[in-house]
Amino acid sequence: MRITVHRKAHFNAAHRLYKKGWDDAKNLEVFGKCSNPNYHGHNYELIVSVTGEPDAETGFVMDLKILKEIIYEEVEQAFDHKNLNIEVAEFKDLNPTAENIAVVIWNKLRKKIKEDHDLEVTLYETPRNFVSYKGD
Repeated sequence: MRITVHRKAHFNAAHRLYKKGWDDAKNLEVFGKCSNPNYHGHNYELIVSVTGEPDAETGFVMDLKILKEIIYEEVEQAFDHKNLNIEVAEFKDLNPTAENIAVVIWNKLRKKIKEDHDLEVTLYETPRNFVSYKGD
């Protein structure tokens, strides 16, 4: 029997979507107002889902207190109230789209979750725009 547990978290961050080598007009054409040279921000909502066999002794797939601590250390401390383009090393040369942010978060969390557990990250950039990544 495999069960999925979920933990929600949030962080606030600024970013700018743009491609180095393109002028401001081309970036505006492709990324719209998200290419603002002065950056813009989002209140990101994050759902981390871990799937696995419940432990025979505890009944837990994963202790959610431990998952909460991992998310805090790996995501919230690293991203909250930061300018992703400037202050987060993973985005030095990577456009901080919702898709790329989700992959970076997944990679950071994957190292801390048991290998026999499946991991999925769902990231809401706005209440209506969100992405999911399972490591595929």
